[in-house]
Amino acid sequence: MSVKLTTIAELEDKCVDIRENLLNFIYRIGMGHLGGELSMVEVAVALYYKYLNYDVMDPHKEGRDRFILSKGHCSETLYTIFSDQGAYTQDYMVEHFESLDTYKFGMHSNRLKCPQIEVSAGSLGHGLPIAVGYALGARYRKENYRVICMFGDGEFDEGTNWEALMAGAHNKLHNLVAILDKNQLQMTGNTKEIMNIDPVADKVKAFGWNVIEIPDGNNMADVCAALDQLPERDYTKYDAPTFIISNTIKGKGVSFMEGNHKWHGGGIGKEDLDIALADVAKMRKA
Repeated sequence: MSVKLTTIAELEDKCVDIRENLLNFIYRIGMGHLGGELSMVEVAVALYYKYLNYDVMDPHKEGRDRFILSKGHCSETLYTIFSDQGAYTQDYMVEHFESLDTYKFGMHSNRLKCPQIEVSAGSLGHGLPIAVGYALGARYRKENYRVICMFGDGEFDEGTNWEALMAGAHNKLHNLVAILDKNQLQMTGNTKEIMNIDPVADKVKAFGWNVIEIPDGNNMADVCAALDQLPERDYTKYDAPTFIISNTIKGKGVSFMEGNHKWHGGGIGKEDLDIALADVAKMRKA
């Protein structure tokens, strides 16, 4: 059974654990997307340790909530959570990371290799359309589960997301939740300069979604206050789907990564790792 945490303090402490383990994992495998992986930690921890009806040790269990990480290049955050909850050791993940004959984990998630991954991702913009299909499937099968999809603000440039917004609202998919990890940066710079999505709340509301904004998506109290508003699991209800805007900082917790698009992707050396781990250790409150 996956670990469940109840208090803000426990969840905050777990975020430090995940950041430390994630940094060591990326150092060992030599590749990753630490900027976006660190920005999403609070929301991912809150979901997997409190809000999701999900067990990493029984990932295909009937009636489970479905979580889709559309920004699949940030899958190492999920692998780290799966490891922390007992599914794998870090040594095992390193040994089987993009290995030729024993591959189970990749820089982009693959559901055929790692059973805890709900949807293979990497080509951006596909997660939300798939989530719409999953939510419709729950209704047709008369099953009560939530479908939650997280994507990045750079990814939100993709037109398929906007088609999915239209379809989700049209079908009144009450059990569908979209989470925008709005860290303001994408691979080559600031999202406002590359393709401005603002005012995103007004646009999404115009499509017919209920919008919840997290003032600070790296503050666990703010994250939980938003997730406490998730609609009940009820396939019979026809109502607006939920769109959560999580305002985060790319590279959160590491001084030289925060707000720096150059840390979108790549590995981390030992000297930088030591500095990063010292920075993250300062986040621990107890």
